[in-house]
Amino acid sequence: MNIPAELKYTKDHEWVKIEGDTATVGITDFAQSELGDIVYVEVETVDESLDQDEVFGSVEAVKTVSDLFLPLTGSVIQFNENLEDEPEKVNEDPYGEGWMIKMKFTNQEELNDLMDAEAYKAHIDG
Repeated sequence: MNIPAELKYTKDHEWVKIEGDTATVGITDFAQSELGDIVYVEVETVDESLDQDEVFGSVEAVKTVSDLFLPLTGSVIQFNENLEDEPEKVNEDPYGEGWMIKMKFTNQEELNDLMDAEAYKAHIDG
């Protein structure tokens, strides 16, 4: 299981890469493997302000649809449009070309709610 140490994680299996007040968000290697072959990623919240844990989109796999939850309060500033034609990038490279959104976050304190790699590993190991 790939759990990069430099990223932060949510209990809902999103990963977060922090750069200043911008965060790149996607789903973890664990999440994509649990979902199976991803066939569609929908994000209709670009330019919207949302609270932490609000749904910002969904990911559709062959057998299921799963909501995507915003890890931090802020606004969605970009959707990875490559996923419209190549949703399988989420399966192939969840931490690279399979990223889903970029957001500007507004509450630094919420970073404390995110898990580091070791805590996330413990979370999925149950």
